[in-house]
Amino acid sequence: MSAPQILAEAVNKVFRSPDGQEVVALRDIELAVEPGEFVCLLGPSGCGKSTLLNAIAGFSLPNSGRLVANGREVVEPGPDRAMVFQEYALFPWMTVSKNIAFGLEIKGESQDVIDKKVAELLKLLHLSEFANSFPKDLSGGMRQRVAIARVLALDSPILLMDEPFGALDALTRRNLQDEVLRIWMKFRKTILFVTHGIEESIYLADRVVVMTYRPGTVKTIVPITLSRPRDTASPEFNALKRHLTGLVMEEQRRHEEDEIRKG
Repeated sequence: MSAPQILAEAVNKVFRSPDGQEVVALRDIELAVEPGEFVCLLGPSGCGKSTLLNAIAGFSLPNSGRLVANGREVVEPGPDRAMVFQEYALFPWMTVSKNIAFGLEIKGESQDVIDKKVAELLKLLHLSEFANSFPKDLSGGMRQRVAIARVLALDSPILLMDEPFGALDALTRRNLQDEVLRIWMKFRKTILFVTHGIEESIYLADRVVVMTYRPGTVKTIVPITLSRPRDTASPEFNALKRHLTGLVMEEQRRHEEDEIRKG
């Protein structure tokens, strides 16, 4: 059996609030993600999903515990872990092609390699006719396609996706979910995907990691064994949706009760 591609062992993260209080964001997180697996992190706002993702990316390291990616302890950001953000994070002064090429240029690839890779990704993400457009001229869905293409250009074995479709309308979101699944099945990257969407998590993931409200811990892990493509109207899909909704709503109620106690 292969070693996990992402491993979290007893991971804790504490922040200090503006009034000086300690806020425990993550407590004793234990998680193993296998090579080529698609895992979704699901839970209410404030449960630490993005905090955990940022820690794995190396942007904000835990206070204690251990994070391993690709067999090496995470101590800083690295090219083996690529992040796709909700906000697209494109350079507005660069064309689509230049945005996709940026990471390759930083790596010092030859112009021939860059041109070939960019052309491949423009075709893969259905962006060829927008190669010379600027981000301001694109829809939100098209911008996110560019962001995904730019990440794929780096050929990182791990993709970290932080609610990448959260700001999109329902139809565009479903189209991009299908695009990500198509890319995942083609390249078999390891994907860790943060979402608030219960249906989205079932549609995409091999496993759904349900996190508790703060302090964020792993409440339970639900395997999704439905064959792909998944029918969101099927009884099996909706049974999973009811189960996950119940788990998440337990944490949401705990959050609301906590807010009431605080006054």
